[in-house]
Amino acid sequence: MLARIFSLTCLLSVLATAQAYRPSGEKPPGPAREFRAAWAAVVHNIDWPSAKGLSSSQQQAEMRAILDKMASLNMNALVLQVRPHCDAVYQSSKEPWSPWLTGTMGKSPGYDPLAYAIQQAHARGIQVHAWFNPFRALSNASHGTCGNHVCQASPHITKRYGNLVWCDPAQTETRARAFGAILDVVQRYDVDGVHLDDYFYPYPEGGRAFPDGRSPAVRRQIVDDFVQKLYADVKRAKPWVRVGISPFGIWRPGVPDGIEAGIDAYEQIGCDARKWLAKGWVDYLAPQLYWKDQPRKQSFSALLSWWRQQGSRPVWPGIATTRIGGPEDGRPASEITKQVDLSRSIGKNWAGHIHWSVKGLTKNLGGVSTMLAKGAYAQPALVPPMPWLSQSAPSRPGASATGSGSSVRVTFQSGDRATSRYAVQARFGNQWRMVKVVSAGSKSVDLPALAGRLPDAVAVSAVDRFGNSSEPVVMAR
Repeated sequence: MLARIFSLTCLLSVLATAQAYRPSGEKPPGPAREFRAAWAAVVHNIDWPSAKGLSSSQQQAEMRAILDKMASLNMNALVLQVRPHCDAVYQSSKEPWSPWLTGTMGKSPGYDPLAYAIQQAHARGIQVHAWFNPFRALSNASHGTCGNHVCQASPHITKRYGNLVWCDPAQTETRARAFGAILDVVQRYDVDGVHLDDYFYPYPEGGRAFPDGRSPAVRRQIVDDFVQKLYADVKRAKPWVRVGISPFGIWRPGVPDGIEAGIDAYEQIGCDARKWLAKGWVDYLAPQLYWKDQPRKQSFSALLSWWRQQGSRPVWPGIATTRIGGPEDGRPASEITKQVDLSRSIGKNWAGHIHWSVKGLTKNLGGVSTMLAKGAYAQPALVPPMPWLSQSAPSRPGASATGSGSSVRVTFQSGDRATSRYAVQARFGNQWRMVKVVSAGSKSVDLPALAGRLPDAVAVSAVDRFGNSSEPVVMAR
């Protein structure tokens, strides 16, 4: 009896201290926006999984650890490699399982890695952009293949180039294979984006020409047609899926003035990325600006400024976080945080950047993750919208908030079917802060106190797949 009385007393005490938040007519600022992403490379086990042949539970634990780290840093997008070389990091009837999972091409890892990554990422409010290598057949000609790999199934479309095996982009079958793989993923998986890197033609080696007998102009036209068709096909299938490409960071040597480069991507690897940006054949461009800001010959800020003048779509630079303290230039972590700041201040595009690669963040190289957590990433941010595709905002969500003890519980009621996420803001005194981005499947979320103080007001906005946000529901105490 005494125990029951004690429990009832505790319950009444909690109820007495609970604070209901009531509807308010306040108008908070719009939610913060920035694309904060990292590449996770599967090829050669660069980022994930850490080694071939790990058990499915080990692979899954490593994926969760990556996503947990990203969530702790308030990041919002993972660019996951799903087709390293005409293979699949997902269940496919078209191409074999990637050997970087099990050690044997064609051998199932016992689960669907892409489906698992999407489920885990979305639960943390993180997007997944599926990264494809469209034409690379093998990154090393000595690697073993299986019967349904292109090297055995369609060797007539492949060409040996140095130590690589490449699918000839000029061949209709090559392009059809790539389109088929990409559209298969778009149609069957809940991906938020499709992403290509700059390997349309292989980087030049030893002065050798790619053995196709075609001129640079013809190659550029082949790649241009591929990019244009890919964008149209993805939008036809699922218009909200973003299409992004990450070209070599320098369009051509000498552009802008004073810029030097070891290769001419325009002439040598068929990349006229400036055209794709100007024509609107991408939803974002992520040039690989892997150099320091100084000297001028490969200046991060000079290159980013030039790229952001080439079109109206977002340019989210690739930043070489894994070069912190490395043998190439030994850059400090402060160079990376400086580049994050520059990516916010240069030009008028929506802010954003992508870290090469996620390993630099999970390893906290040079303390970079600690610095970002305290500074640039101190508050969450939504992925920017795509107003060129949709400006139709979802309906305002249903939400309630109750404060008790050291936190506030915000409860969501299912609403507009277009909603994919909720953005939660809180006001402490006169200052509004972005505090959470959560999946639309969430029933509730707890907001911790700040310096022992509960929020004075809470705002909840619905966000759709295009990134449009609703008018907020605002509650104050």
